[in-house]
Amino acid sequence: MPLSPREMLARLVAFPSVSTSSNLDIIHFCRDWLNSHGVESRLVMSPEGDKANLYATIGPQVEGGVVLSGHTDVVPVEGQNWSTDPWTLTEKNGRLYGRGATDMKGFDALVLALVPEMVRAPLKRPIHIALSYDEEIACRGAPSMVKVMAETIPAPSAVIVGEPTRHAVVTGHKASVQLRTQVTGYAVHSSRIDQGVSAVMNAARLIAWHEDVMEENRRNADPANPFEPPYTTLHCGMMAGGNAANVVSSSAWFFSDIRAIPTESPMDYLARYESYIRDVVEPRMKAIAPDTGVTVELIAEVPGLRPEADGAAERLMRRLTGDNGTHVVSYGTEAGLFQRVGWSTVVCGPGDIAQAHQPDEYIEVSEFQAGEAILRRLIGDLCV
Repeated sequence: MPLSPREMLARLVAFPSVSTSSNLDIIHFCRDWLNSHGVESRLVMSPEGDKANLYATIGPQVEGGVVLSGHTDVVPVEGQNWSTDPWTLTEKNGRLYGRGATDMKGFDALVLALVPEMVRAPLKRPIHIALSYDEEIACRGAPSMVKVMAETIPAPSAVIVGEPTRHAVVTGHKASVQLRTQVTGYAVHSSRIDQGVSAVMNAARLIAWHEDVMEENRRNADPANPFEPPYTTLHCGMMAGGNAANVVSSSAWFFSDIRAIPTESPMDYLARYESYIRDVVEPRMKAIAPDTGVTVELIAEVPGLRPEADGAAERLMRRLTGDNGTHVVSYGTEAGLFQRVGWSTVVCGPGDIAQAHQPDEYIEVSEFQAGEAILRRLIGDLCV
């Protein structure tokens, strides 16, 4: 039974596929939908077996096709003040509300709803569908899928990552790393802090290093840089530590991220951070208590998307959308993972990133319809 794009979006939104939970229900739905139209798909499981990526090919097994890439996970709704049920697609005033409507089940729904048309079309080059898990957790799921796809499918000419850009053709985004810093101190009564090593205070010193380096970057930023902000950023988002108000803390930790402009590497910043720890912070700590110290764990690395010289994906999407502007974004996507295996890649999809992760997330009906029209033009392009 066919489903319209709006009906498909309603089906996808109804799956509460929050990154902290399994996505197997929505993946199995997608697999069954593809199978019902004679399209075989392959799952690439997570190490724990509770999540999966899915990819499939429609059309001839030849090079030069197009990958349509989306993710199935969404961010939580807890603590957000929704005026509608986040898991029920609701239309009001020209908008379709629901968690993931923009980020990015809207694009996924368009791709899946048009599968029957893809199957019927006399494709000369294939369409590859790629749906990942845990994009919202530092793109943890896609690397294994991209690796398998690179080994098994004919090389595509273009990859379209359908994150919400209002169909602007985005050719670049920052690279990033996520870090967890653990500080081990030496606990004593706060009246004798001279004999102790405060994990909390040393953690604060390290967090301040992040801000100081970012301020240096801000002062030296090139105003012609198209990114917003036009420099590499360093940010601490979570921290905890301490035992009691009058005890020198023995433990503290925090999460941070580094988002680097394309001319810089987040790994170089990580090396600077490690040097500061080893050369400046730890010697002071160990002079009082040798067993104290700092460990830094690399939680995730998301490669950036580099603008390509005369890139095939850029040419394709400019032709299909009519957009000839220059666009880059500061947030990360899975695009760099595809580009890293040598495939020309851009980010381009329906909806506005400003709605992503927000309460009452929505996609405008006009944007959704524009995305449908663009995908139909893509199908036609692959038939000639």
